[in-house]
Amino acid sequence: MKTPIFTGAGVAIITPMNSDFSINYAALGQLIDSQIAGGTDAIVICGTTGESAAMSPQEHTQAVAFAVEHTAGRVPVVAGAGSNNTACAKQLSKEAKAAGANALLHVTPYYNKTSQAGLVRHFSEIADTTDLPVILYNVPSRTGVNISPETCLQLSKHPNIAAIKEASGNISQVAKIAQLCGDNLAIYSGNDDQIVPVLSLGGKGVISVLSNVLPQETHNICQLYFEGKTQESLALQLKLLPFINALFSDVNPIPVKEALNLAGFPAGPCRLPLVEMNPAQQKVLQCEMERLGLLQ
Repeated sequence: MKTPIFTGAGVAIITPMNSDFSINYAALGQLIDSQIAGGTDAIVICGTTGESAAMSPQEHTQAVAFAVEHTAGRVPVVAGAGSNNTACAKQLSKEAKAAGANALLHVTPYYNKTSQAGLVRHFSEIADTTDLPVILYNVPSRTGVNISPETCLQLSKHPNIAAIKEASGNISQVAKIAQLCGDNLAIYSGNDDQIVPVLSLGGKGVISVLSNVLPQETHNICQLYFEGKTQESLALQLKLLPFINALFSDVNPIPVKEALNLAGFPAGPCRLPLVEMNPAQQKVLQCEMERLGLLQ
């Protein structure tokens, strides 16, 4: 049995930007503080929501180091270190370790993709180069490749591969992973609309976009479930479902940055190629925020 890196809601934290698209570290520090005050159980820096794909290697390392220093041990810091280049992923992992990260998040290789055998080699070589726990990140809608449950079973036998962020949206696949891997691979929901379903299959929590805006509520969905208050957990999940849908009405993290800006937090713009929401999508998002009392 492997010890979970965290249980509950880890925030897939945005990277606030200045108007010139440089990283706004002052705002990032404020966001980390508000997340921890709101009950967030882990900070996940430089993931998809953090726009890591639009960062230079230097910015990536600096952002991880800043998050570790500012968090100061209050909650675990999980550093995104994934790449479609295995050598690059190894280097990012070493840099995250040097910066003091508690764990690593590694996405499946994208564009060049690979076979299931290639996934085993890719993730195993990364895990061989670090003593940090590794969270696999399965998001086939972005990468074009799915980690099969059987591949998860193979990878779960590696002592440093501890968990999977499952964002395939396929609950049947999540169930098969849970059945095959048991306590050797913790499962985190990668979709905010499926937190309770994944918890019902033994999941340990969520790596959440929603938490950027509603950290306490996202934490509470998990905590209520863990306390056996499953109906209350489900009710909160369903109450937030329209807002969650609005947060994914455009390419992540466009809507969540827009939501934070609307709420008065200086999230700033997304870097190209991501652009602003269209007015119709923005209106739906704004209406949901009004419904939840999130607008100033």
